[in-house]
Amino acid sequence: MMCAIHAGKRGRRVLVLDHVSKIGSKILISGGGRCNFTNLGAGPSNYVSENPHFCKSALLRYTPEKFIQMLRDHRILFHEKKLGQLFCDGPAMAIVTLLKTECDKAGVQFGLGYRVGSVSRAEAANKHFVVQTTGGIFSCESLVIATGGLSLPKLGATGLGYRIAEQFGLKIVETAAALDGFIFADDTKAFCALAGVSIDCLIFINGTSFRENILFTHNGLSGPAALQASLYWHPGDKISIDLLPDISAAEWFFAKKREGKCSLVKNLLSELLPGRFATWFCGLHFPSQLPLVQVSDKTIEKFCEKLHAWSVAPTATVGYSKAEVTRGGVDTDELSSKTMEARKVHGLYFVGEVVDVTGWLGGYNFQWAWASGWAAGQVV
Repeated sequence: MMCAIHAGKRGRRVLVLDHVSKIGSKILISGGGRCNFTNLGAGPSNYVSENPHFCKSALLRYTPEKFIQMLRDHRILFHEKKLGQLFCDGPAMAIVTLLKTECDKAGVQFGLGYRVGSVSRAEAANKHFVVQTTGGIFSCESLVIATGGLSLPKLGATGLGYRIAEQFGLKIVETAAALDGFIFADDTKAFCALAGVSIDCLIFINGTSFRENILFTHNGLSGPAALQASLYWHPGDKISIDLLPDISAAEWFFAKKREGKCSLVKNLLSELLPGRFATWFCGLHFPSQLPLVQVSDKTIEKFCEKLHAWSVAPTATVGYSKAEVTRGGVDTDELSSKTMEARKVHGLYFVGEVVDVTGWLGGYNFQWAWASGWAAGQVV
């Protein structure tokens, strides 16, 4: 819709095709129904791609402030929740209504419930694209693929965009579910006892770290920190978690020991971490029933090393059914970073999540959608 708006403003005849009957499904569920529509700090460093420089052009030309101005123009109230994340004060439908209103003003037409059967390139001199759908056959000079990824198939996600890219000879960077929870092997079913426990932590994965909460589920980890880590995780990778990022656990325990504390370590740890987790963690890494005053300093130090660098090895992510986004997609080497046009196929464009540009949790992926759609809309 962002691309359609700006193409329509340039006087182009625009048709938006979608196989679902209602537009903006992902917008409506975002941010718990309030839509985390952008992030004030959105910049190239917040995105994962085989080419980390590709997203710079669009993001620098269409900034969060430009989308925010659209909300102000439509008198939509919003607020910053945390870490630059902006949410609507009211229901997310306000964003869908904004985009649809702007589309209507630009003369954009919609073909909803039109399932695409095939896409081809006419052999005639005009080289128009021909799109066959259940709602008719359409011909166009410029074809924009804004189909998203594989995440949340219940909302209509399919691999159509990738198939069209491959049909025209474009490479695809391997896709994976991202911004997703982790699951663990059967030997960690003890996680069931921790379901619902949340811990503020610092999580490390492949050279990147995030300070957010983790949330234990019946078979693994979720919560903002885990979701962020999943964007950088590949099968076989381990994750390191600092459970007490604000203090030195060893110094804290040594101070308690000097005070002559006779409590068990697990009971003392429950002063710093949720009780259920403290008991469970000590069962794994400190089963001793000795009171703290009888525990050697070396033993305390080793245990505290675990608290600051707890290593876990997920089996997998939950999968596309729950993942917020799809990592990977159309190889950015195949596209112009300025226009989103395929280098090999004049008139064919790819924008948004279908491209190998994936943002962090917190409004970054919407900002990429707005920015890449805007960039293509200037030229299609």
